[in-house]
Amino acid sequence: MKILRTSRGALPTAAGAAVAVALLAGCTSSGGGTAAASGTPLPVPSATTTSAAPTPTATPTPTPRPTGANDPALKPFYGQQLGWGPCPADPETGKADDSPVQCATLRVPLDYTSPATGTLDVAVVRNPARKQDQRVGSLILNPGGPGGSGVAMVKGDAKRSAGALHDRFDMIGFDPRGVGGTNPLNCLDDKARDTWVTTDRPGADHGKTLADACQAKFAKVLPFVGTRNTARDMDVLRAAVGDQKLNYLGMSYGTYLGSLYAEEFPDRVGRLVLDGATSPSASLVQHNVEQQAGFERALKAFAADCAGKDACPLGKDPEQAPQKLADFLDGLKDKPLTTSDGRTLTANAAWTGVLSRLYGGEPAWKDLRAVLGAAMQRGKGDYLYQLADGYNGRDQDGHYGVSADAYTAIHCADGATNAPAGDQLQSALTDLAAKAPLVSKHDPTLALFDPDCRIWPFHSPEQPHAIKSLATAPIVVVGTTGDPATPYAWAEKLASELGNAVLLTREGEGHTAYGASSCIRGSVDAFLVDGTVPAAGTRCPTD
Repeated sequence: MKILRTSRGALPTAAGAAVAVALLAGCTSSGGGTAAASGTPLPVPSATTTSAAPTPTATPTPTPRPTGANDPALKPFYGQQLGWGPCPADPETGKADDSPVQCATLRVPLDYTSPATGTLDVAVVRNPARKQDQRVGSLILNPGGPGGSGVAMVKGDAKRSAGALHDRFDMIGFDPRGVGGTNPLNCLDDKARDTWVTTDRPGADHGKTLADACQAKFAKVLPFVGTRNTARDMDVLRAAVGDQKLNYLGMSYGTYLGSLYAEEFPDRVGRLVLDGATSPSASLVQHNVEQQAGFERALKAFAADCAGKDACPLGKDPEQAPQKLADFLDGLKDKPLTTSDGRTLTANAAWTGVLSRLYGGEPAWKDLRAVLGAAMQRGKGDYLYQLADGYNGRDQDGHYGVSADAYTAIHCADGATNAPAGDQLQSALTDLAAKAPLVSKHDPTLALFDPDCRIWPFHSPEQPHAIKSLATAPIVVVGTTGDPATPYAWAEKLASELGNAVLLTREGEGHTAYGASSCIRGSVDAFLVDGTVPAAGTRCPTD
């Protein structure tokens, strides 16, 4: 069952958009700023002008790491100038983009260890600093995922009210490899995906269905969409926007991207904030068990709160309410609801819809109560299905975005292919059942392997490991005590492993902290704008 989890901390399509809006609502504005000077991209050698590359072996041999700007083969990429200009019209509506955001394309090597084999074009946007005379530099953003679009994040909030970050920084968004406008991965057609993401009986070949479809369409790209290559792209982007050091705000999975950047380029770390922190040192299965436990805790907190409210569909007993909710959702496997448009609300889709709202914390609980009331008391599953569609990236016309396939491809390229079997698998299932009995009962095996990289066609030498930053600049790690998707213990662990890091804590429910606490925003803004490091042990309330 596809329910909101990932070894690097999921930020699903709908929840990711909500967090992005909350984030940027506090740090962006309308306002023109000065138009940036346009430039002409520096041509790269002719051998690298094709986007295709020879099909790699299933298990690429580890090669020496590239050395960034000091590598002669990479100098053309680091020396390029971005040709900023108006963003193109919406391809579906034809409506011109009238926002202050500017668009450009960044050219990067497909394979950094062999730059001559091909290139990728990375989609980039910029919302210029509102106070250009006080401009600090550029702030690169990542909304999470993997599969979240930085371009959509910046574009979607280009006209909101002013804030400290947008006053002083050019807000930069980019689409990582396989996402949005950067070689998007879309492996299944809409009809096949409808079944793939909602079925209650996935079958033994469920993972293979996606793996085979992705291999057939994107075999040349799949080995190179991993996070380490995206971190290298981010360093090329840093140079292209003219910054000596990287200033960065990453949410959820974006904390893993930021951590890898600090590992790969410690001398180029500027001011990094990692919000909704993940733990890179644990395996996919370990992360999934811990994340399931986080959603179990959040589900119980929601259900207990609901029991104290009028018209709660879960009854008045806070001890029994979580089980009543789980029984209803699991019961849809045998007795699904039919929506007004004839779709079947499966248990899988219903669980996805419910857990997606737990990302929003207490502000989302009222809506979730109403949605559950419609389903449980009136047999109307339309609203619950709408929540599932939002997470799965399905629009009103039945079309899907590419975030789901990018999510799987990036994870598997990050080395999530070493899966337990035999006694180790049984031990993991026992651990899952003990820590998350309600949310994992529907399909415990799939709960352990989301995404399922066991049969992925390409295997990466990347392995889970503790990341220690050798950067002299401190890094701010942010965690939320009631975060279901990236449990607070991960923030504590990442801050400890990084070494030169400070932990900033939000007390409360929901995923990530910047958009939910003015205290957190104030501390983060002061660090990014002025370099003021939060005091160790700082704890902030939720607004």
